[in-house]
Amino acid sequence: MNNKQNGSHRHADVLVTDPDLPPVAVDPQQAEAEDRRWTPAKIALWLGIALLGGVSWAVLAIVRGETVNAIWFVFAAVCTYLIAYRFYSKFIERNLLKPDDRRATPAEYKADGKDHAATDRRVLFGHHFAAIAGAGPLVGPVLAAQMGYLPGTLWIIIGVIFAGAVQDYLVMFFSMRRGGRSLGQMAREELGVIGGTAALIATLAIMIIIVAILALVVVNALGESPWGVFSVSMTIPIALFMGVYLRYLRPGRVTEVSVIGFVLLLLAIIGGGWISETAWGVELFTLDRITIAWGIIIYGFIAAVLPVWLLLAPRDYLSTFMKIGTIIMLAVAIIVTRPEISVPAVTEYATTGQGPVVAGTLFPFLFVTIACGALSGFHALIASGTTPKMIEKERQTRFIGYGGMLMESFVAIMALVAALSIDRGIYFAMNSSAAATGGTIEGAVAFVNGLGLTGVSLTPEALSTMASNVGEESIVSRTGGAPTLAVGIAQIMQGVFGGANMMAFWYHFAIMFEALFILTAVDAGTRVARFMLQDSIGNFVPRFRDTSWRTGAWICTAIMVAGWGAILIMGVTDPLGGINTLFPLFGIANQLLAAIALAVCMAICAKRGFFRFLWIPAVPLAFAAVVTITASFLKIFSPVPAIGYWAQHAAFRDALAAGDESFGTAKTVAAMEAVVRNTFIQGTLSIVFVVLSIIVIATAILATIRSYRAGGGTDSEDPPVASRVFAPAGLIATPAEKELEARWAALEPGGRPARTGH
Repeated sequence: MNNKQNGSHRHADVLVTDPDLPPVAVDPQQAEAEDRRWTPAKIALWLGIALLGGVSWAVLAIVRGETVNAIWFVFAAVCTYLIAYRFYSKFIERNLLKPDDRRATPAEYKADGKDHAATDRRVLFGHHFAAIAGAGPLVGPVLAAQMGYLPGTLWIIIGVIFAGAVQDYLVMFFSMRRGGRSLGQMAREELGVIGGTAALIATLAIMIIIVAILALVVVNALGESPWGVFSVSMTIPIALFMGVYLRYLRPGRVTEVSVIGFVLLLLAIIGGGWISETAWGVELFTLDRITIAWGIIIYGFIAAVLPVWLLLAPRDYLSTFMKIGTIIMLAVAIIVTRPEISVPAVTEYATTGQGPVVAGTLFPFLFVTIACGALSGFHALIASGTTPKMIEKERQTRFIGYGGMLMESFVAIMALVAALSIDRGIYFAMNSSAAATGGTIEGAVAFVNGLGLTGVSLTPEALSTMASNVGEESIVSRTGGAPTLAVGIAQIMQGVFGGANMMAFWYHFAIMFEALFILTAVDAGTRVARFMLQDSIGNFVPRFRDTSWRTGAWICTAIMVAGWGAILIMGVTDPLGGINTLFPLFGIANQLLAAIALAVCMAICAKRGFFRFLWIPAVPLAFAAVVTITASFLKIFSPVPAIGYWAQHAAFRDALAAGDESFGTAKTVAAMEAVVRNTFIQGTLSIVFVVLSIIVIATAILATIRSYRAGGGTDSEDPPVASRVFAPAGLIATPAEKELEARWAALEPGGRPARTGH
């Protein structure tokens, strides 16, 4: 062991806890003994889990009949997650991170009751999950379903275990040890001025793209849907009411307010159904996509400057209940109805790259289409922004960081199953752009049947019946993944609850569920982006660092909202179908951000002197870097207009120069000009992102080599402070933790340290 490590352990040994208080941490030897004690019942349980998982994988990957039952997806995912959490995350904790519960976390030693507030681990798990789970795990798997069920399933489950959950866990732990510093600040400290500056610019620019695409998905889900617009709009006054209720009317009654909120949500969905059947309701709430986009831009600004307790926190509670509840309900419904999936394991689009939903071959485009759910850079911003300032004890980072990401991955698997369970013809009619289908039932039928897919013959009746079943005018070209997922959820749920008559309710329940998911991420994303911008400007104008300075907060929020708002409007008005062209850029940007986060983690691990276990962040970093840099180069240099932004730009520009009045999917000169403008912006952003990311990864590799030669490096962790509180590490307290909890509970109220948290 080198001096560096000895130093950090010496620090920990010097920490003297208050002798008048019970122990603040379970004795490490006792915890280890508990962990390694294998009873016959425990052995039988884990053998059973391993066996069920093995059988499920064999059915999905090896046996592969004409159809495959959806139940095997649920079993394969859950068994694999349980094994990974129990063994791999524990391996990382024991060998790489070595948390010490005798040390106070920033929530304890910087407690201010606002940003730094020690929060119960179960509440914080919900808050963190609500913030990371945006549109990605819902949309990516739906779009990637055109390549077959197997590639997406493998990437979501294996990717999360070795890449996504590892990134979230490491970033959260390292940020917590540094007082809750942001990813950009950590990059600056670990990689020096060049790498740090490149990381700061990249994170800000990528954040703008991510929030814009999240908002675009909501716009596409609510466009021309009066029921959806009413129900989702009602979530704002419901959240405001909940905020006031918790703050002034009944402080601390979280369960009570959650039940009231849930009942109000259901009423909003049912009310939307009634309103969409009245003439005035249809007239008032049928909005075109540009109007909805402007509504979300205004909402995004207001939500980011309001106090957290008024809108953001109650919305998080509300959406966490909805999210986790809906996903568990969907998993149970799949086990009960056992839908058969007829999509091939791997389709022809995986190799030809000519898919109508997302262009490009399986490698690298599958890995950037399914971003969240397997690996997502957006999470690194949340895991280094809000969550590390609220953690009670160091060992809880495994449950919240690694465990929270596994939960999101399960959401992605459920989304994939829901998309695979609907008729393939309907799937392609819903996800092909309006330019391809003409936006009409006849056009969609002709287009889908013209794809020449085996076993697919779409009829006009199938489309019109499905539209009336879900209570919508039309389901043709409802791109963006959200409507497809809602149809899939409605189809599975009506098999358990209510039959075909309830399909419209379940469809709009699912749209509401998705919009809540996404708007929470738009709120949180805008707020985190504002903090990042204030931080960056603070390097030149120190006053901006003060987050309580209203003017600075408003200026930075306005700049960030203007940035993502401009890209949102560009996406909504894009003749090529905004989501179809912008989603690959979103995926690439998100994965480049993940590569940046993993590069910073690798540099920190090297400085701590843990070279034997450096492969834990280095392997996912290498994979993410290869995939995203390849995808970026294809987007920049590919001569195929469907894939390369610049090839598309040149094709439309030349057509305009030749005096053509329509070209490809653009039917007017104005539409052609829009494509030229949009592809120029998208192509330029692709170049900027990939160059910045290569700079960050290169500086991280250099920093790692320097640390290796020196046998470690200087640590930028905050000096350790002795903790004065105790809390269990996981969801369920172990026997040793229960014993300590009882000792703390027995303390006289006056002898117990004051808590600042929620």
